[in-house]
Amino acid sequence: MKALQIYIVEDEPLIVSTIETALLKHGCKIVGDAEDVLSALKDIKTLQPDLILVDIQLQGVHDGVDLAQELDKAQLPYLYLTSQTDPETIQRVKQTNPLGYIVKPFTESGLRSNIELAWHNYESQNNDFLMLKSEGRLHKVNQNSILYLKAFDNYCYVHTPSKTYLVPHTLKHMSEQLNKEHFIKTHRSYWVNINHIDSVGVDELVLKTESIPVSASQKSLVMSKLKSK
Repeated sequence: MKALQIYIVEDEPLIVSTIETALLKHGCKIVGDAEDVLSALKDIKTLQPDLILVDIQLQGVHDGVDLAQELDKAQLPYLYLTSQTDPETIQRVKQTNPLGYIVKPFTESGLRSNIELAWHNYESQNNDFLMLKSEGRLHKVNQNSILYLKAFDNYCYVHTPSKTYLVPHTLKHMSEQLNKEHFIKTHRSYWVNINHIDSVGVDELVLKTESIPVSASQKSLVMSKLKSK
């Protein structure tokens, strides 16, 4: 099982301890925990865990469903920790998008298998997506929709037909996450989605109305990639 970084939102210390003990045995890292929604949101923003375990029934004004709605907005993956709850809460739960549910009381093996399966499905569904941090928010962007990436000092622009994202990573870092079946380096400052190339000139590509430079050293690779599609 992947060494996931997990954050726990649960107001029963004994359950938190049980989860931590069980998951540490399987190589997971527990990066933090909270008993209430506001503390959890503050921690999650700072710690950026891979996965969040959310108890539905929490003490205080806000419950786990309120937290889930915020996690959905930020497109962060989470699993509910559930016991029997009232019909009104169940209706609210149906409006959220968890990876799954871990039913209380749970066994160590049940906890592990639920998390492992949910994370496997999540990764399978998101292989062709990038999580881009831009303007203080996380954006889930389908790689197929990306036209090109452009270097900007230690940052990088990610261009789609509808929006441009400025992300706090280098072009090299972002290129390592790209699906190389569809993207190719055309210039030291550019990676391009070949599915969006409309024409090729002497030293440029055209994507829609965008002109992208092609260096002499990369042009033969670009042409070969285009012919293989």
